[in-house]
Amino acid sequence: EAVVSTQSTGRIVSKGDRCIIRLEDKVTGQLFGECPIDEWPSIAVETVLDSCRYFVIRLSDVSGRYAFIGIGFTDRGDSFDFNVAISDHFKWLKQSQEIEQEEANPGPKVDLSLKAGQTITINLKSKTPAAGGGERKDNPRPRPATGSFTGILPRTLR
Repeated sequence: EAVVSTQSTGRIVSKGDRCIIRLEDKVTGQLFGECPIDEWPSIAVETVLDSCRYFVIRLSDVSGRYAFIGIGFTDRGDSFDFNVAISDHFKWLKQSQEIEQEEANPGPKVDLSLKAGQTITINLKSKTPAAGGGERKDNPRPRPATGSFTGILPRTLR
């Protein structure tokens, strides 16, 4: 059991259907570890039970070895953005798969064009007073009373 405290820069890299968290040294930029995320939610990234600012991530290398480490954010907004960035990747991935399925299995084509002799009638209510110069009869809103209304500012500020 080793306790290492370091400040790193975390990057969420999303390319195609892959999503990887890369932890890099804040000073040198050298790679500290990678956490590939294959599905969401998963064992690769887990939130701790008593705080929204801390996570446990599973770092792994090319040989298949892995280690669980804890990461924490000083600001809740940053931890929220971290969580949302991963969620957005998998939401985009799901939508892409649904679009591919729809393109592979198109539904029946529907002809919405007008046939010969068909017409469309559109009735629009007029917003101007009815012909004859009077007010519209179907207007339920009362007109503001004319009088000495001078606005909402007191007279001393005018």
